[in-house]
Amino acid sequence: MRVLVVEDQQRLADAVAQGLRREGMAVDVSFDGVDALAHIAVEPYDVVVLDRDLPALHGDQVCRRLAEGSSQARVLMLTAAATVGDRVEGLELGADDYLPKPFEFVELVARVRALARRTAPALPPKLARGDVLLDPARRVAFRGQRRLALTPKEFGVLEYLLAADGRVVSAEELLAKVWDEAADPFTTTVKTTVARLRSKLGEPAVVHTVRAGGYWI
Repeated sequence: MRVLVVEDQQRLADAVAQGLRREGMAVDVSFDGVDALAHIAVEPYDVVVLDRDLPALHGDQVCRRLAEGSSQARVLMLTAAATVGDRVEGLELGADDYLPKPFEFVELVARVRALARRTAPALPPKLARGDVLLDPARRVAFRGQRRLALTPKEFGVLEYLLAADGRVVSAEELLAKVWDEAADPFTTTVKTTVARLRSKLGEPAVVHTVRAGGYWI
């Protein structure tokens, strides 16, 4: 999934982003509300983790503009204020969920995953095609009885292709959903990752290429 972390405390923002990346998510970071809206205008985020007290443009305004706009991203609002009134106010602004600071990282991950499930059609708890099986919750994948030793990006590509259920997925779409904004769109990173994934999956081949189109399983 693609996540935007909006938090003006850089150490906290970087720590949250790194933790979510370890969970297999593609994560971008903004440090103020204006930059957050600029990101959201051009990237297809599934979830925005939004601090309420932001410089340049308050988190309340960012949340309100998201609710009024065309973005499909779900909003998890963070704030140091933890009263019931604060939570209600945040939800009434258009936030989909609310998490007071300080928080446990495992709860943050669980809430982000729950919100991401709302942005797309429901998927089965395990993804399978042929003899390839992937369990997103446990972060494991198998070819037959053989467990696959995949990097986070290889796992992300396999998960996205399996979820596409036979649809051809372009390299640009994979780059947008599995990588973050630091990825260079003019590199061969998607092609290279798919090649490594094919090698680890073994024969017969299950990841197919459509010339000038993309990849499908």
